[in-house]
Order: sequence, then C-alpha cells, then structure tokens
Amino acid sequence: MRVTYACPACQATVMCDAIETLAVVECPACRATLSIPADAFLRGMTAGAAVVLDSQPRLRRCVICPSTELFIRKNFPQRVGVGIVVAGLAASCVAWAFRELFLTFGILFATAIVDVVLYLFMPNCLSCYRCQARYSGDGVTDTYGEFDLETHEKYRQQVARTKQLSTRPPESLS
Repeated sequence: MRVTYACPACQATVMCDAIETLAVVECPACRATLSIPADAFLRGMTAGAAVVLDSQPRLRRCVICPSTELFIRKNFPQRVGVGIVVAGLAASCVAWAFRELFLTFGILFATAIVDVVLYLFMPNCLSCYRCQARYSGDGVTDTYGEFDLETHEKYRQQVARTKQLSTRPPESLS
C-alpha cells in the first residue's frame, strides 16, 4: 500500500510504499518522522466466531492523522481534469467565434469522451477528509464509501475556525 501526504512539519509532498510493514514514515525534505499507530491496520478478518488471517492488511484509519473518516476517489489530479475541461471549453469558444458549428460541438464531445475514458480507466484510491492523505494499492478501498459532502464540510469548517482563531489578536485586559 502506498501513502501520499503533505508533511505536517514542512508541507512537502511525501510518498511511502509498503506502509503496512513500516513503524514510522519519514519526510525526505525535513526528516520529520510520524509513527504509524498499531491500530491503523486490520491484519485479520472475522469469519463467524473465528479470526481468519488475511494476506493483505486492511486500513482502519489514517496513519498520518487520527481520523477514521476516509472516502473513495479516483487517483487522478483534479487540477489536470479541470485543465482538460477548460482547454476544451476554450477551444470550442474559438471555434464558435469563427462560426464553425460542427467543430465547436466536436471539440465539446471529444472533451467529454476524454473525461469519460479517464474516469473509467483511472484506479480508485482512498483519501482522508482531515489531512487529504491518499492511500493506493490492492484492497485499500474495500471497506469505505464514496465522498460525503457533510463530512467534508465538517472538516473544512474546522480548518476555517482554527485559522480564524489563530489570526485573531489577543483580547486586551481592561
């Protein structure tokens, strides 16, 4: 299993492979280390009353932050996807300006087809709502659901409140 995360100390992007076998992950930029919690992986599955050892450990929680709320997403950079759509829109606008109706719609349909093909062939990954760490590998998405806007909004509001409290000047004593 691979994890990609932003280092809490220096915000550098860190990628670590085979995290289920590691005790700590280290940032190559600042050498900050994070301990992987012992309860982060489920090593066996229950089959009735017996516990059956599974060859692939399952992720139970984020190894970077203490969150247990994770969601399935496509393992594709959102900025690249938005860039493809914007480029298709811009090209179709140029064709529309030259009154090329078939070319305009051809560009729009081609952009939509590229988007659908990328969606179908990109693998899924698991993402943490709180720290946006991404987990990819075999079986990583077996026990989690799709994106939930309410949970995302909860963490977004938490970050906004923390930022607001940290920038507010201390109250004067009177």
